[in-house]
Amino acid sequence: MIKLNSKQCRIYRVRVNDLEAPFLYNDPTLEVCHHESKQRNLNYFSSAYTAAVSAVDPDAGHGELVIKVPSELWKQGDDLKVLKVYIEFSLDQPKGGLHFVVPDVEGSMAERGAHVFGSCDGKMKIFSCHRFWFPCVDSYSELCTWKLEFTVDASMVAVSCGDLVETIYTHDMRKKTFHYVLPIPTAAPNISLAVGPFEILVDPYMHEVTHFCLPQLLPLLKHSMSYLHEIFEFYEEILTCRYPYSCFKTVFVDEAYVQVSSYASMSIFSTNLLHSAMIIDQTPQTRRCLAQALAQQFFGCFISRMSWADEWVLKGISGYIYGLYLKKTFGVNEYRHWIKEELDKIVEYELKMGGVLLHPTFSGGKEKDNPTPHLHFSIKHPHTLSWEYYKMFQCKAHLVMRLIENRISMEFMLQVFNKLLSLASTASSQKYQSHMWSQMLLSTHAFLKSISNVSGKDIGPLIKQWVDQSSVVKFFGSFAFNRKRNVLELEIRQDYTSSGTQKYVGPIKVTVQELDGSFNHMLQIEENSLKHDIPCHSKSRRNKKKKIPLMNGEEVDMDLSAMDADSPLLWIRIDPDMSILRKVEFEQADFMWQYQLRYERDVVAQEEAISALEKFPTPASRLALTDILEQEQCFYKVRMQACFCLAKIANAMVSTWQGPPAMKSLFTRMFCCKSCPNIVKTNNFINFQSYFLQKTMPVAMALLRDGQNICPKDVLNFILDLIKYNDNRKNKFSDNYYRADLIEALTNSLTPAMSINNEVRTVDNLNADVRLILEEITRFLNMEKLLPSFRNTITISCLRAIRQLQKNGHIPSDPSLFKSYAQYGHFVDLRIAALEALVDYTRVERSSAELQWLLSMAQNDPVHYVRHKILGMLCKNPPFTKTTDSALCNEALVDQLWKFMNSGTSHDWRLRCDAVNLYYMLFGLTRPSCLPLPELGLVLNLKEKKAVLNPTIKPELGVGAPDPVSLGVCGVGQPPQGLKRKADTPLGSPPEPGQVLQQQDDDGRGARYKIRVRHEDIDMETVHDSQAFIHHHLNLLERPSTPGTHTHTHTHTHTHTHTLIAEYRNTHTHHCRGHYIHVTSYKQALDNKKKPAKPGSVRRTSTSAGRG
Repeated sequence: MIKLNSKQCRIYRVRVNDLEAPFLYNDPTLEVCHHESKQRNLNYFSSAYTAAVSAVDPDAGHGELVIKVPSELWKQGDDLKVLKVYIEFSLDQPKGGLHFVVPDVEGSMAERGAHVFGSCDGKMKIFSCHRFWFPCVDSYSELCTWKLEFTVDASMVAVSCGDLVETIYTHDMRKKTFHYVLPIPTAAPNISLAVGPFEILVDPYMHEVTHFCLPQLLPLLKHSMSYLHEIFEFYEEILTCRYPYSCFKTVFVDEAYVQVSSYASMSIFSTNLLHSAMIIDQTPQTRRCLAQALAQQFFGCFISRMSWADEWVLKGISGYIYGLYLKKTFGVNEYRHWIKEELDKIVEYELKMGGVLLHPTFSGGKEKDNPTPHLHFSIKHPHTLSWEYYKMFQCKAHLVMRLIENRISMEFMLQVFNKLLSLASTASSQKYQSHMWSQMLLSTHAFLKSISNVSGKDIGPLIKQWVDQSSVVKFFGSFAFNRKRNVLELEIRQDYTSSGTQKYVGPIKVTVQELDGSFNHMLQIEENSLKHDIPCHSKSRRNKKKKIPLMNGEEVDMDLSAMDADSPLLWIRIDPDMSILRKVEFEQADFMWQYQLRYERDVVAQEEAISALEKFPTPASRLALTDILEQEQCFYKVRMQACFCLAKIANAMVSTWQGPPAMKSLFTRMFCCKSCPNIVKTNNFINFQSYFLQKTMPVAMALLRDGQNICPKDVLNFILDLIKYNDNRKNKFSDNYYRADLIEALTNSLTPAMSINNEVRTVDNLNADVRLILEEITRFLNMEKLLPSFRNTITISCLRAIRQLQKNGHIPSDPSLFKSYAQYGHFVDLRIAALEALVDYTRVERSSAELQWLLSMAQNDPVHYVRHKILGMLCKNPPFTKTTDSALCNEALVDQLWKFMNSGTSHDWRLRCDAVNLYYMLFGLTRPSCLPLPELGLVLNLKEKKAVLNPTIKPELGVGAPDPVSLGVCGVGQPPQGLKRKADTPLGSPPEPGQVLQQQDDDGRGARYKIRVRHEDIDMETVHDSQAFIHHHLNLLERPSTPGTHTHTHTHTHTHTHTLIAEYRNTHTHHCRGHYIHVTSYKQALDNKKKPAKPGSVRRTSTSAGRG
């Protein structure tokens, strides 16, 4: 048998070595739960989906397409004979894999910019979906060389992986065929295609690099790609290895699945990344995307993974070298800020959702000890993962690589990467020795072995802590200074009992800034140790005038009047290098946080100090934050964060605040005319740090509130003046992001409307200030119609402002405006903003109509990305949750979502996982509460030959406990451990997720069977179908059992039938769906036929109308 992956493809014929070969096609993921049971719990679906994906898993040797090799070929007896498989197939209106963009305008296909491209997830490398458009072994571990031919219209260009060797026109010159050859062994998921009327740009710095874009975008393409060669040079320099392919192609398309998709020797980007030289904000984002794509060319495309369990290695390495590029291009401050952001994201996710496991271990095809019981999805396959989980997986992987670097040094780390690339390059040149290609597949074991060989260091404990285990560490720190002993008594506690936390034992670095300098201390966190004594090097001498040395060697003058006279401590930091995946909550005095903010040069320390000062609304904190805002040497993102902290402190000090509103005088001094402080200077964004600060300060100022919790009048007038006098005529850069932020400032100034006698709000009776805001928003929207801004940033801000006006009761809530902007045809960012407002409207107004409208769009919108975002926004801002009651929660909604994720998303792995997330958010793991209770049933005891009415069904259990309703089994009699089941679930249903059929001896009576459900046993001898029993006769047990085969005929109206058959020589049959059931006790069956069949002989059959 030859098993291949193929979805959506219509297979016409298959030949193996020119011989016709029979084949079978079965795709169990088309409909996950085949039978028409009333199961609606997510535990059941998750297990069924995992089983369906496992059944076609190429890494396990499975596939949807099974080809039987003709017997003539086996008779030749040549084990090394090459089998050539020829498959004739077609794609008819594919829903996934390939995405067609055909603008609805006049003109030919080329004039309309129609194009098609592989719409798989090429950046995250999570969903291998190439089976959607051609039969293949859709695995990252199966390598081969490629010859690709694409025949397209003469006006089109086909771009694919490898070298373009020739282009041949047909005789009538109406079509042409592109021939590509990829001699480097490559997995099918790293192959892609793009066809369209592309304009072509050969990179002026590297002629082997070619760029493709849609018509009329060539000027933007030239600017956006002008620095790509610098990224090439950086990676080749640090890796001491040349780019592995002979060429590189970048293709920019519309309606991209993700912003960046990397494939062998080519990357597909979203057109939205292109920008002109006038745009500031988009430039770093585009550079980052290019750097990510190129990093994955080395690790992800050229070097692939051995198995799914090794995915973390490739994501970690590519993310790590991408971080090195950030440090080189954007500076150390930006790099450390990014690391802190990534660390905060993974910590927040794991503490909220549970641990992220990088290297899950599996045995026997099943998850070992269920490594992630806290999740509502399986991590055994990438196709069952939540998209958000995988993003956190990727984030954690590169953070762990950084921890490895801290352990072995960057020099050794880069040597390991070079060794891996060198071995892969050597292997790729072995054209006729494919067994050597395994060097191009990277496993966790091989990676750790390379580290050991190169560095000679054992990182086993680190891997065990952060790779083989999930969760993060949560520290709580406090201290006391012992003056007599001149010792810092530091207490570090851990919380390792909460969700997503683990216990840490090992070294931790503590930095103490004293009067005589900064000192590092390595402490050992032991099992039971909490307190640590740290000797101080300084003694209190605050009255002595002396400069204080900092960690970076700089010496500064400090005003020590605020510090404790008896203590030499200025500030303390726990794990300043972020060498542990942790959250630290440290307690120190407010003046210590203020000193840390002012004088610590590390941006992470400054950001931590700003966050801590929010709890200390004092004049000293206000002064420290103001000083940071005025420091031009300070990292601009720290200053931006300080703006919002200062606004919070000002609001907490509103009763004692003196002087002008916070930041107003500073903004006036920095950006306004000296002769007329209310008029802002003509825009000049040549200084990017000042530009970002100028954008941020009005947004933060608008959050200020007076004693009546209203934005101060002079602040609102000041923002309106900034809009009024904004002048960008002499500026070389666009001000669209600046104007969008001014609209956001207006939005932030809004407060709930004060209603008198419940009067209906109209435009006529608007508050004067609100009227001014609404007029400005209307003017901006009208201007955008005439002259749209880059990426419609201003319109997006206006929509958010209108939604905020509605929520605060200033104007009537109406979704029609947002619906119009959410329609297909608008720019994607604008659509997402409108949909976000609709999701919020649905939650606030509890609108069933709008929820249905959103779900309909999630199912039918032409753009994959928009469908994905709708479900993601509904998960983040759900109309209701499993813990709340809502009129929106009803049986129809349950059925709609269930059918959507069960059979409506088979063409899009990501969308199906999004639908699962939404179902979990709304209804939880167990049976939705809005469904009607199971009907009454009978409990049947064969031993006593009694039928007892069962008026109560056991309530569903929480997560982690067996769920009787969802298990589909019925326990009987007096034993308390007997589990009950839904009355409408047939006895003959197949074993449900988590059930294992096993043999058990029972007092010498012969063999009987048990179902093991997680950790509980249910005797098959006590499992019966009460619902079917109701439809038959209560005296059925009085009838004698007849040896032999018993058959009852019943017409089934269901499309799918599943039967669980326990085979004996005496046939023991249950008709699942019919109104009749024949029950023969196992003991009686054994008495009739002495020897049972082989224990555990279970056959599961599935037939579907219209399917072979």
